[in-house]
Amino acid sequence: MNPTLAGFLQALALVAALALSYRPLGDYLAYVLTTRKHLRIERGIYKLIGVDGDAEQTWASYLRSVLAFSAVSVLFLYAFQRLQEHLWLSLGFPAVSPAMAWNTAISFVTNTNWQSYSGESTMGHLVQMGGLAVQNFLSAAVGIAVVAALIRGFTRQKTDLLGNFWVDLTRIVLRVLLPISIVFAIVLVASGVVENLHAAQIVHTLNGTAQSIPGGPVASQEVIKELGTNGGGFYNANSAHPFENPNPFTNLLEIYLLLVISFALCRTFGTMVKSQKQGYAIVSVMGLYWAASAALITFFENQHSGIAAHIAGAAMEGKEVRFGIPGSSLFAASTTLTSTGAVNAAHDSLTPLGGGVTILNMMFGEIAPGGTGSGLYGILMLAIVTVFVAGLMVGRTPEYLGKKLGAREMKFASLYILATPAIVLVGTGLAMSLKAGHSGGMNNTGPHGFSEVLYAFTSAANNNGSAFAGLTVTSTHWQEALGLAMVFGRFLPMVFVLALAGSLAKQQHVPESTGTLKTHSPLFVGMLSGVILIVVGLTYFPALALGPLAEGLH
Repeated sequence: MNPTLAGFLQALALVAALALSYRPLGDYLAYVLTTRKHLRIERGIYKLIGVDGDAEQTWASYLRSVLAFSAVSVLFLYAFQRLQEHLWLSLGFPAVSPAMAWNTAISFVTNTNWQSYSGESTMGHLVQMGGLAVQNFLSAAVGIAVVAALIRGFTRQKTDLLGNFWVDLTRIVLRVLLPISIVFAIVLVASGVVENLHAAQIVHTLNGTAQSIPGGPVASQEVIKELGTNGGGFYNANSAHPFENPNPFTNLLEIYLLLVISFALCRTFGTMVKSQKQGYAIVSVMGLYWAASAALITFFENQHSGIAAHIAGAAMEGKEVRFGIPGSSLFAASTTLTSTGAVNAAHDSLTPLGGGVTILNMMFGEIAPGGTGSGLYGILMLAIVTVFVAGLMVGRTPEYLGKKLGAREMKFASLYILATPAIVLVGTGLAMSLKAGHSGGMNNTGPHGFSEVLYAFTSAANNNGSAFAGLTVTSTHWQEALGLAMVFGRFLPMVFVLALAGSLAKQQHVPESTGTLKTHSPLFVGMLSGVILIVVGLTYFPALALGPLAEGLH
């Protein structure tokens, strides 16, 4: 089959699967986040942790719960790694070093899953299952809980209550993430993904040499890795490893898993605000950017220069022949437009402009469709800015979903939009100017070396976790610098999102009038798309010009 046709059919099948899942999953998520009924197991958990399941929290209390839970999770996961050699199923691996354990704990709790280690040669099975995989569930649930609080801010009036974080967290894990993961883990096992408790097996090849084949509970971790937009692989090669992603079917299934919840949350948003047109407007913008990104990466990767690339038919360096250009490009676009960060190809080996698109995807804030929860609250913050700009044009107070956007609300939205770029650009600038940044891991010079550093901080601050592998990040300097970028990149935006939600919930609902901007119209979809492009372009263009654009034009 023609590769172009094959790529088109893959994308078409993916879109069809996502479209079929959009309504039922979105409505089910809305039910989980709004029902007053508690399951028996949920009531038991609330009693165990001392929480009143029927009590609600203010935005400040909700935020304190998020931060306290995340802090305890970091400490637990850090201790788990440091004590690894004394644990069951450690496979004889020693304790993880302090800097790496800290970086990894931060990484998995912030939904980044940045990995400065090879999983199969560093982490025992118990740490993988009881530490890393558990955080894959919990960090994904935290993101959905935060966006649920923001939506309640739009739907409620004259109140300072936004729900209960502990209730939201428990329900999302038990009713959504866990059941879906069980079903698709079985599908992955049936499709060839390994699932066992074996240590490395020594086998003898046909030419008489010995080879070590590491096993492990891979399928159960693989599914939540994608479903929760986490991205941390059991193996160093991540989803390019045949034990994690053995064939084109599992490749397409994994792309579906990393997109499905984030897209379906737009339906949840429309259901909770009682206007599905609002959800369709948001998902239209997400779909537009996703399709454009996938098309651009595929186009750039199909270009070739030089004899070897010409014979191969495209830029196949760093890609699996099982997936080819279409499967690799679709995966690269999807994983960097969400906060997943899983890879089935070496992003460092992408063409300069193809790699530049993956960096740009993360710079957009991963909003098309973004991480579980974080993508939706990211694009809603940009929608607020769009409404504000439109209000300035016509000279009236901006309103969005029946809530006025005054100075207080716009400060929170503006701080949200400025927070991540500040972390990325300041971090990149310091790394390029300090000796520790150069001597600690930079293996390339010129525009590509700069692109690797820019990619690292963009990935860390946006909680993506993928990397240009030419940058070695095992030194203490890089472990600490990127760890700080992950922490601030995750929790600073959440502070502004929850503060905005609290401000909106206190307002009285404003009836729609003839002068109200219709935020479900094609005009608004175009305006929101333009604001995203302009805000990102003006913020990041100088950095992109020094890195991938300079390399690509050269």
